[in-house]
Amino acid sequence: MREILVTSALPYANGDIHLGHLLEHIQTDIWTRAMKAQGHQVTLVCADDAHGTAIMLKAKDNGITPEEQIATVKASHEADFAKFLIDFDNYYTTHSEENKHFSELIYRRLRDSGHISTRDVEQLFDPEKQLFLADRFVKGTCPECDSPDQYGDNCEVCGTTYDATDLKNPYSTLSAATPVLKTSKHYFFDLPGFEQFLKDWTRSDNRLQVSVANKLQEWFDAGLASWDISRDGPYFGFQIPDTPSDEPDKYFYVWLDAPVGYMASFKNLCDKRAGTDNALDFDRYWAQENEHKTEVYHFIGKDIVYFHALFWPAMLAGSEFRTPTGVFAHGFLMVNGEKMSKSRGTFIKAQTYAKHLHPEYLRYYFASKLSNKVEDINLDFEDFMQKVNSDLVGKVVNIASRSAGFLVKKYDGMLTEVCAEPRLLEDMTKTGEEIAAAYENREFSRAMRLIMQCADKANEYIDEKKPWSLAKQEGTEQEVQEVCSVAINIFRQLMVYLAPVLPELTANAKEFLNIDSLSFASRNEWLLGHKINKFKPLMQRIEEKDIAAMVEDSKASLAVTATPTATPDVEPAAKNSQLAAEDIDINAEQTDYIGIDDFAKVEMKVAHVIACNYVEGADKLLQFTLDVGEAQPRNVFSGIRKFYEPEQLLDKKVICVTNLTPRKMKFGLSEGMVLSTGNPKTQLTVVTLPDNCVIGDILA
Repeated sequence: MREILVTSALPYANGDIHLGHLLEHIQTDIWTRAMKAQGHQVTLVCADDAHGTAIMLKAKDNGITPEEQIATVKASHEADFAKFLIDFDNYYTTHSEENKHFSELIYRRLRDSGHISTRDVEQLFDPEKQLFLADRFVKGTCPECDSPDQYGDNCEVCGTTYDATDLKNPYSTLSAATPVLKTSKHYFFDLPGFEQFLKDWTRSDNRLQVSVANKLQEWFDAGLASWDISRDGPYFGFQIPDTPSDEPDKYFYVWLDAPVGYMASFKNLCDKRAGTDNALDFDRYWAQENEHKTEVYHFIGKDIVYFHALFWPAMLAGSEFRTPTGVFAHGFLMVNGEKMSKSRGTFIKAQTYAKHLHPEYLRYYFASKLSNKVEDINLDFEDFMQKVNSDLVGKVVNIASRSAGFLVKKYDGMLTEVCAEPRLLEDMTKTGEEIAAAYENREFSRAMRLIMQCADKANEYIDEKKPWSLAKQEGTEQEVQEVCSVAINIFRQLMVYLAPVLPELTANAKEFLNIDSLSFASRNEWLLGHKINKFKPLMQRIEEKDIAAMVEDSKASLAVTATPTATPDVEPAAKNSQLAAEDIDINAEQTDYIGIDDFAKVEMKVAHVIACNYVEGADKLLQFTLDVGEAQPRNVFSGIRKFYEPEQLLDKKVICVTNLTPRKMKFGLSEGMVLSTGNPKTQLTVVTLPDNCVIGDILA
């Protein structure tokens, strides 16, 4: 028996659970239940991520303390997860004594080992609110295109990235005051000191998906940077211990203590269970010497891989704790092929969904789409309705409803003493090995396909034997009982296989089948000479009107909850784009035209900046390493050094002209051109593309 600890990423204690959260937590819960069903000891813990400036400000807006704010949200989160049958062994909060203890312990061990340093950082400061401003709390005029009301990290109109200090006419979104520059001492974790350890760790023991490890290699190629782990007060979180008495209060950055919340939630559970039959030993799971005795797995979204696969293992290794056995990343949730949208009613909260549709519909649909790859999942409402109605109602439940009535009415619910189709049932039983392996490998979609293949075989068998016709004939009583007994045995196997995905339906089926267990091992014991109970409907079909009502309800929810401080949607950016377009003189005379054939000769592709570096001996050049969808990356030199620091362009998607004749320079061969706008003498801005542009695509 394996001893396994499993976690999901911590929801932020500042809003409701939505379908995007549920994708991950359902995936985690299915895996946990499947591993338990296979006989392993599995513990699932999670918590609310309860620290940060945003929570402090939200609580102030609501007229309550941060502690009251996070307690209310935690209760709401737990209720939502319960609706969707997420079976946590413990759901806790990062604002706890356990988390404070382990955060301080890890910090002190890192500090005492020489992995913590300090240096001064210049930041914008709100003189009215008396706090330093994160980029999200600063707006101003874009320094490149002069679009107003742009955030402190990038312009939504022209796409330029910049520091908040570069904004023209900056103002605080919290008070509308003009921020001032102030210098503050910050604490840094020496991530570069763990580079070799992390290079080995990310490529060893299948800890990460290959695509994730490849992505992280880009960070190694660019060079790791020290990580700022401190924030200035006022801040809702844990104070950094042992700071100088004459120094203003310093707090742990939320991303330092958030993953420590996994340890804290587990420790809280260990303390709760102390002295009981199911007691757990904290050190057995987290002590460095036990790394190969127990297993720890984190399920996360692809957007937080950097924190979980670089910072977190480095922190653990540097503080003498064990590192995760595996970090499993998943893609984002799309709805009807697009990002979740409040205006379209596809930004759906958990409570809104549960008001209109059964949570197990969603659990099954997600399972049918999830694999062990980092791929986005599309919730297509039409496909969702068709798949649930066809697979679960039309195939699986139909097997029991077609067979149970004959057995209860004619044979007092008794199944035959001998299986009439042993080979068929043996095939179904053996398929369980493939299904179990698919669950463990997180290939849920494959598991669902195998299960539905079994259901198809069962329905084909019933259609071939036609018990409803046999029942009308003389002398066929034994054959009717045999056919229906085989069908019920297959249905029982399907319930074993679907139990991790549909715990409520299968629990009801277990009562109907009059059995005690749906473990994977139980499938080897067929139901012979066994009595079942009267069949009751297990699942209803999805109606299109219920989906429509959910979407409309989501739109109504948006109207009720919208506030002036909500994250801006597409409309303001579109408006600013229109204003910028109006500044163009469309009546200016154009004389130097080219033909369409000339333009067609230029090949421009979407390129991903894998690396960007200074060029030694060249004060005007930056050197790009670009992935343009070819077998090998391209090397390109660009004369934009005086306008950019290399890290500003790292990981961006840019436009590369790929069919220029390669140019030999004394620094190397330049194999293309990166497109920029502006005046080379005064300012050049590299044209960047949205993240959803596909690398290697040709611009047309």
